[in-house]
Amino acid sequence: MCSKIHVISTSTIKIPPQRSTIKIPPQPQSTARINLTPWDLELLFLEYSQKGLLFLKPSPHQQTQILTKTNTTSLIHHLKASFEQTLHFFPPLAGRLATARSEDGAATCFFIDCNHTEGGALFIHATVKDENLTVADVLNSSTNYVPEIVRSFFPLTAVRNYDDISQPLLAVQVTELVDGLFIGLSINHLLVDGTSFWHLFNSWAEVSRGEIPIGNPISKLPFLNRDRITLDLTRSNSIYISNEHLVFDKSPQRSRLMRDRVFHFTKENVAKLKARANQEIAAESKGKISSLQAIVAHIWRSIIRCRFATNLGTQETTTFEIPMGARQRMNPPLPEEYFGNAVFPGLATLETGELLENSLGWTAWQINKMIASSDGPEIVKEFYMGWINKPTFLQSVGLPSNYFILINSPRFNVYGNDFGWGKPVAVRSGGANSSDGRITVSSGLKEGSLEIEACLFAETLSALVEDKEFMEFVSS
Repeated sequence: MCSKIHVISTSTIKIPPQRSTIKIPPQPQSTARINLTPWDLELLFLEYSQKGLLFLKPSPHQQTQILTKTNTTSLIHHLKASFEQTLHFFPPLAGRLATARSEDGAATCFFIDCNHTEGGALFIHATVKDENLTVADVLNSSTNYVPEIVRSFFPLTAVRNYDDISQPLLAVQVTELVDGLFIGLSINHLLVDGTSFWHLFNSWAEVSRGEIPIGNPISKLPFLNRDRITLDLTRSNSIYISNEHLVFDKSPQRSRLMRDRVFHFTKENVAKLKARANQEIAAESKGKISSLQAIVAHIWRSIIRCRFATNLGTQETTTFEIPMGARQRMNPPLPEEYFGNAVFPGLATLETGELLENSLGWTAWQINKMIASSDGPEIVKEFYMGWINKPTFLQSVGLPSNYFILINSPRFNVYGNDFGWGKPVAVRSGGANSSDGRITVSSGLKEGSLEIEACLFAETLSALVEDKEFMEFVSS
């Protein structure tokens, strides 16, 4: 834990025996063991998924209402109690990663043991040692970068997904500031993609608001049946990976400093970028370029332009990885409540010179075509079966220069996470899986707006802020 953070208490939250009194509809499979799919297993060597929300502290009147309504003794006690109640509906998160060897010992199967004797999720209550740190300090850093201390608002930093044989699958840290709270979640990426991550966060907020009486289910129960996927695609539930493939790239991270900065795009500027992209390539796109595709194209071109201007990116190709959702690409589709990973990588690779010479609309159209080519259940099965035959693993180290990856989605309900005293004022990422080119997108605080959190080398970020063509669409 960062020396700037003082841990007040640490608790392990287990699912107690009274879980049986909660009215949960029966699941289509036993939740004692959760088999992992290729969508999960390709993330084996990544670090935990980390996202958190910044809140203003409730007023004394709001806090009194919350504690009276829930019969709790403090706001932290209330958050801990509501977190425990929420965990009942997500039993895999209280389990542990487990392994089994093949008969000849040459292959390993990874799965989630939900009945592990040492299971449970971690709940940490912490404060900042700098007693003067405020919400405004986090939002309005004097350097315009996300303050380094934000990374210490998350637990289990630098823990990798395969470490969970000894680590909790889920850890929560509630950090108190002078006038605010930061709620940071770290979840093993083998269990959740962005959809499932925010499903858990949304459910906890719903319980915390007091909308779910004790003993009743949450409004959106997770769908835990991974056997449904394996039976549809492979007829095999347990996947064994040859040990020769289980090699982690321990290449050191680049030594230059990486920083995070948040850029805000208003609803009006998002619409302008989308209109410009479609207008520039009207004959081909016929208005099909989306707001997100236009934003990604704008960021991609701007960063490459800045890198060439500062001699930081002279490689001949550049790649933008955009995760493709698999829930609606299966036949029949998976329910939105499917709890797990259901994404596969979509890669748009272009010549850097070609990208710089062509327009915003042309770049957005290349992204659009890549996404369109990834549609259909046969593409999902091809990826799935191909991975089983030749496993490959995503890693955040050793990536080539000019490689970008899109994290999160504007579809996720981020700013709707009201825990009982108002909506969050900011969303921030932890330090896990930081790489030069990690671009995190989320819906903005105002309807129709977007936020981009860019993790880049400091000199690239500085050049980006000075780039007039990029900043034309960025609000202060």
